[in-house]
Amino acid sequence: MFKHIMVPVDLAHMKTLEPALQVVADMARHYDAKITYVGVTTSTPSSIARTPEEYQKKLDDFAQQRHAVHGRPVAGKVYHSPDPVANLNDLLIEAVDDVGADLVIMATHLPKSLDAIIPANGDRVASRTHTSIFLVRTPEITDTGA
Repeated sequence: MFKHIMVPVDLAHMKTLEPALQVVADMARHYDAKITYVGVTTSTPSSIARTPEEYQKKLDDFAQQRHAVHGRPVAGKVYHSPDPVANLNDLLIEAVDDVGADLVIMATHLPKSLDAIIPANGDRVASRTHTSIFLVRTPEITDTGA
């Protein structure tokens, strides 16, 4: 049914992505699907990469690590933005068409009261594309300092 799965990833928050990444691996194996991991970064240095090219290399390395887990064909695609937080939804919607995804699997937080004012990214992407969206709830991870 699904041939190409798009997975938005934030390399700065890998712990919170793990439940969604397991779903991606399972779905890709089940449907014999290709996977494209999509990242959004800024052109200015960040805690993850100094340049968009370095971010692309790190995303490609991540994709290859995931390939070793699920064995499905992978790609990494990076989008640049002066303000990734403000432009994230538009860039993810653009990416759906760019990569030709017929399924998007996204990690999402548990609902919060602020979601009534500022909808979650998954809600926005689902309402503005015709592609199936699978939202994987991730537990809040807190740093206990241990």
